This record gives sequence, structure tokens and C-alpha cells, in this order.
Amino acid sequence: MYTEIAYEVSERVATITLNRPSKLNAWTPVMGREMRQAAFAADADPEVRVIILTGAGKGFCAGADLALLSDVIDKKPEPYPDYEQRPGIPAGFQRAHSYFPSLTKPVIAAVNGAAAGLGFIYPLYCDLRYASQTARFSTAFSRRGLIAEYGIAWILPRLIGAANAMDLMLSARLIDADEALRMGLVNAVYPDEGFLERVQTYARDLANNVSPRSMAVLKRQMYNGMYQTLDQSLEMSEAEMRLAFESEDFREGLAHFFEKRPPEFTGR
Repeated sequence: MYTEIAYEVSERVATITLNRPSKLNAWTPVMGREMRQAAFAADADPEVRVIILTGAGKGFCAGADLALLSDVIDKKPEPYPDYEQRPGIPAGFQRAHSYFPSLTKPVIAAVNGAAAGLGFIYPLYCDLRYASQTARFSTAFSRRGLIAEYGIAWILPRLIGAANAMDLMLSARLIDADEALRMGLVNAVYPDEGFLERVQTYARDLANNVSPRSMAVLKRQMYNGMYQTLDQSLEMSEAEMRLAFESEDFREGLAHFFEKRPPEFTGR
């Protein structure tokens, strides 16, 4: 079914693995299409509650395959298609490479090696980012004569602040996992050995102990909030609170707490 990614579902967690290890998982249009297809399939699968994005071998994603960039010199790149829009989600979060916020389920980037260029951008649009000790990050663009691509000039300062973002964009210098953690680019750094298992353990905790309905609404609130005033955010939270009180997951959230048992959330 897939040629440049691998896709697996286990214990309510879908893992999408970029799968060109001999090329450090350098991005191609085929990989991009397959990753998007897998992500939306996971979002539609009732057996999946959390999605992990990672890379095969020693790299996460070294950016676009340089052979593709060479081709651009001789011919114009193909325009990106217009994708069907999901209601209630800002249009900017539904473009070619910025669609993870439009998914209803949490998306976790497990950055296990080099993440450069487009491979740097994808984790920015994930909901959480974890790095292995040997992960390395670079925007790469300025060292290729390129610019701030795919909305990175908007999303990166919101994650790590304007000064850090300007540093990484202008210099395109390589930073290690510890510096990424200090900047707030990643949530945590774990040893290489057992790295993916650590991330999967966290993902399974979300999948089994947190309301899927709550996670979907929280994502929508957080990402819509980037475009809202405080008044708009408050109005949205009040409306969502009324709906939450009427949900099955709210009743189960109280029941499992008082009955001292594991939750059995349905997402309804």
C-alpha cells in the first residue's frame, strides 16, 4: 500500500514512519502524499486515538531530496493541489505541509535523527515534539539560497520566540537536541536506546486515559486561539463547556474517578 512510509497501528496508537533510510528519509512528493494519506486514515480510524510521526534508521527527515531541488532550476515546480477544507479549522492549518493541526487526534513528532529543511518544518505542525539524544535540527533554507518556507516564519516564533527563530532562520546552523530543548523547540529529550518506546508509552497513556473528545476539542481551541482575541477564546470555551457537560465522556470522567477504576471513554 505504501512505498516510502510505513504505517502501523498498535494499542490505539498509529505510527507513521518515513521510510527512505538510505537517504535519511529525504522528502519526495510520493512520501508527502503517502504521509498525508496515512495521517487522515489514522484520524478516521475509530481504533486510533494518537498518531506518532518518526523516521526509519538514523534520520528523521533530511529535507527535500536534493535531486528534486536541482530539477526546479530547469522547470517550474508543480503547484500544490487545493485540499478539501475541514470546517472550524483555520485555512492555514489545512495546506500542503501544515495539516496536522486540522486532525482531531494528537500528533506527536518522535525526532530520532537529522531534521532539516522540510524535515524541520513537519514537527513544528505536530502537537508535541520529542527528540532522541542524537537528533539534530537545521532550517537549512538560507544555506540553499531559499527563504522561510511553508509558514515557518509564522509558526516557529510562536514556538521558540522571535529571537531564537530569527537566529535559526538566518544562520541555518545545526543545533543538537539539548539546545532544541532549551529553546522550547521540543518537549523532552530521551536517550537513543528505547527512544521510540518512550514516546509510544506517552502516546498510549493519552490513548487509554484521556477523553478523545476532550483532546479533539482542546486541539481546536488551541489552534483557533492563535487567531482569536481573548474575548473570542472565552466565548468559544464557554460554548464548548456547555457541550462537554452533555457528553458521555464527561459522565465517564466523573464515574471512573469516583469508582476508582480505569476510564472507558468513547469519544462521544
